Amino acid sequence: MTARTPTLGRVGIWAGDFDALPAPEVRRAAAAIEDLGYGALWIPETSGREAVAQAAILLAGTRRITVAAGTTDVYARDAVTAAAAQRTLDEAFPGRFLLGLWDSHPSLAEDVRGHRFGPPLATMRAYLDALDAAPFGPPGTTASPHRVLAALDPGMLALAAGRAWGATVLGMPVEYTRTARETLGGDRFLAVTQLCVLGDDRAHTAEAARATAAAALPNRRELLRGLGHPAPDASDDRLVAAIVAHGRAEDVAERVRQHLDAGADHVSLHVVTGEPHSPAVRQREPAVRQWELLAAHLLT
Repeated sequence: MTARTPTLGRVGIWAGDFDALPAPEVRRAAAAIEDLGYGALWIPETSGREAVAQAAILLAGTRRITVAAGTTDVYARDAVTAAAAQRTLDEAFPGRFLLGLWDSHPSLAEDVRGHRFGPPLATMRAYLDALDAAPFGPPGTTASPHRVLAALDPGMLALAAGRAWGATVLGMPVEYTRTARETLGGDRFLAVTQLCVLGDDRAHTAEAARATAAAALPNRRELLRGLGHPAPDASDDRLVAAIVAHGRAEDVAERVRQHLDAGADHVSLHVVTGEPHSPAVRQREPAVRQWELLAAHLLT
């Protein structure tokens, strides 16, 4: 059985804080995202639920939407297990699951999972080799070519161009979408995730946007310098605005259009809610109202 190509549409939702919600509420939120007309639901994997199990729960609770496990940690499961898991979901939900691979972080790989963190590119290349050679999966299924790499640096983007269906880029300015498209070439799928804070009062949304940008900066400083931000800091309003779209729904919708014009095939929206003064700006309940407002400007 050959895996069907996932269909994600132009706009999806990145559910970055589903792990903070109980499972029944997560299922209801997934159904709401689907009913609003979004094409894809993206989930991460850090220290919460196991990504493939959560994807199965979401697929079973919805009817048509593509579920993308956008940052499955390569240290969380060996490549044989990942291949079998992908082929299992491809068999059960044809064309509705997308595997995204992430090279992890030293503290997660070593302190949490007990592995030795290796050079990202070499580690990912070896993982892809093992994924392609994996012998296990449901009878009659074959290895799926539909995988994306979570990629920020040009090296990982180049690897995605040669060894994956495409790439996903999280939390970068529109200028970097152009760079990613140039590196990937025209025949690879490019998904970008846009961080956003919604509200009518831009002074209030700016405060939450600064907190969100500050959390995103450590892994992005060098890349941002290359994009014309010589001293990346969350006190720089221009930099914050480049990373986090904030304000009214129509402002975020315009940013989505800019990413699409710059070469993205798909934009997922990570709507950040919560108290901006907290150590980590975290969502405490599904952002259904914000998803509705965005859908009115992007999906009609």
